[in-house]
Amino acid sequence: MTENDTTADKRNALKHLDYTPRTLKRVEWESWEFTVTGPHLIEVTNASYGFEKEDHSYTVGVEVRDGIAVPSECDCPADVHHDSDCKHKTALAIVGGPTVLNAAVDFEGSSPVLGVATDGGCECDGDRLPCFNCYSDGRRKLPGQRTE
Repeated sequence: MTENDTTADKRNALKHLDYTPRTLKRVEWESWEFTVTGPHLIEVTNASYGFEKEDHSYTVGVEVRDGIAVPSECDCPADVHHDSDCKHKTALAIVGGPTVLNAAVDFEGSSPVLGVATDGGCECDGDRLPCFNCYSDGRRKLPGQRTE
């Protein structure tokens, strides 16, 4: 049996981390969301907390080691105060994998991508539904919504 590239990339990122068996179990049991917020920065959110998930969101830095994008630092208390790597960095390596890690390394720009076009419009302008920002700012209405 041969190993596919994605599995090999995940193992390569994991070999740079020092995590405990308890951390690995928590990563496997919990639900995760990832957002690239800037060059070499990813917001890792533990979505298992439901509506309180924003209180369980931390920024993880990414660096390239031996040609592999690897989670390097996290602003969570566990990563700051413990010797082993936290669950956010481990989840990023396992669940997010090379696709998310490389997106942070390749990120260009000075601010997060919000879907705003350079002409002042929004990338959702051609879509049937508006994005949240356009709807909440009143730039677009929902289909069938009456204007007052």
